Amino acid sequence: MTTTVSTPPAAAAVQQRVADLAATRIASWQEGYLKDRSPAVAALARLRRGAGREAGETPDLWSLVDTDPLHTPVEGMRPLSEQELERAENALHAALTLWAFHQQSRGVPMHRRHTRERPGGLGAAVRRLMPADGTDAPVRKRLVRAGTAPDLATLTQRLRDIVALLRAAKDPVPLDYALLAGQLYVWQWPDGPAAVRRRWGRSFHEQVRTLPGTAPASNEKNTPDTDKDAS
Repeated sequence: MTTTVSTPPAAAAVQQRVADLAATRIASWQEGYLKDRSPAVAALARLRRGAGREAGETPDLWSLVDTDPLHTPVEGMRPLSEQELERAENALHAALTLWAFHQQSRGVPMHRRHTRERPGGLGAAVRRLMPADGTDAPVRKRLVRAGTAPDLATLTQRLRDIVALLRAAKDPVPLDYALLAGQLYVWQWPDGPAAVRRRWGRSFHEQVRTLPGTAPASNEKNTPDTDKDAS
């Protein structure tokens, strides 16, 4: 009899730690980049070169994709195993480098936290690329292809293709990269891909609850875009 190994219950706690760490890292870089601070601009330039590549392929990023906080003991939690730490690093590398690729040459934040009123998940972001009164089959197909990726390396490459569409849109579409980082951590566990696919599917059908005549949120669409470091 074959035994199915599911995602361990502890994965949810680690998923949140990965998401929180991604949010902290990106918030600092994003603020610095938008204010044209040299260290943040340089960090983004290094990070975006790793988009779509595996963590081990880019030693130059090891100091930027810093997982030290995950090694720090947390009261009430056991230390993370080597497997958990490796998967957390993979997830952080993918999310941070994809954000950097997305943020490149954009003068508004491309990382935006998810809320019920303004969904920031991957599915919701893809849906925003489509007409309000219909769907765009080729764009939707890219989301489906990402959801059926056989491994994390293929997944990150397919996500990079989606992010290219998000950043190239007439009104560039932001994404919650902290949420994505946590999902990429879960993806690496048995049964994880199915759970993440379901979440992306639900996200795709979420509706942005913005009343007619409501002003755009601060720093989004009202702020002129720039070509800060186009390359």
